[in-house]
Amino acid sequence: MRYTLVFSLSLASAALALGQTSQPSASESQARPPSQAPPPANDAGVASEWDARKLIDALSAQAQHLKPLIDQVQPADWVSKGASETYVAQWNNTQTQLKYLISSSEAFSRQPERLALGLDTYFRMQAVDSVLASLAEGVGKYQNAALGYIMQSVIAENSANRGRLQQYLQDLATQKEQEFQVADREAQRCRGALLGQPAPKTRKVSQP
Repeated sequence: MRYTLVFSLSLASAALALGQTSQPSASESQARPPSQAPPPANDAGVASEWDARKLIDALSAQAQHLKPLIDQVQPADWVSKGASETYVAQWNNTQTQLKYLISSSEAFSRQPERLALGLDTYFRMQAVDSVLASLAEGVGKYQNAALGYIMQSVIAENSANRGRLQQYLQDLATQKEQEFQVADREAQRCRGALLGQPAPKTRKVSQP
């Protein structure tokens, strides 16, 4: 159990670090304003519960604002204009992933110290952005250029928020691992102290 938890925390940190070093897609690069810089590293430790909940609530609100935009997209009409039917599947996938993202972020907001909920929210957000980028290109080309531009702007905002969430989860994973190591050392100390105690003397029972 001990090594499983350490491995899980290490895996979470590695997954987030890998996501941080991955290159953005062409759509994300075009949508992100030039002046937008990645969030600075947090040297002060994990954010407070209030700050974390404020960030998560902002992510949830942003996801909910996405729904009316997605509802305006009509990929089935694009096929007659030469678009691929893949857009229809992407639209359906976006609807599903967005619903999961809203549910996951709401659960995470209630328990911002739960690393598993945070990772689920992070990867749901990543999945939505990935599909949304391709869908936004289709909107701009086959439906409405203004709507496509708005969707691209939302992708840029999501990218910045995902970076903040990623930093929080990295700090949280580090804190959880440190807490576990302290608890594990204390448990080993107590175990050693118990083993070092002399065995209790047994009292002889005299025969009648």
